[in-house]
Amino acid sequence: MKNSIAIAGGIIGSFLIAGTSLADGGFSAHVSQCVEKFANPAMGASVMLECTAAEGKLADCKVVENSVPGKGFDKAAMCVATFLPMGSKTGTVRVPVKFQPAA
Repeated sequence: MKNSIAIAGGIIGSFLIAGTSLADGGFSAHVSQCVEKFANPAMGASVMLECTAAEGKLADCKVVENSVPGKGFDKAAMCVATFLPMGSKTGTVRVPVKFQPAA
């Protein structure tokens, strides 16, 4: 069974994921770091990941869709996925990640 979990990622946005905040600067800061490391923050993109959810985390992610191939957003989405809390979700999940261009 596949579940969809909508995750919006971006440079400027603020994020609430199941009421969880990350003590190391927050989810928004982590998204910014991932984009700056792998892609161009001035661009936007949408990436769909398919991952296995277990023990509150995502594992074995693969990119199934990428709106701008070859621009690094696939790697940025994989980076973001390492910090997404999944709560009690288990099994295969599809995770859409949307990157908004920096203003």
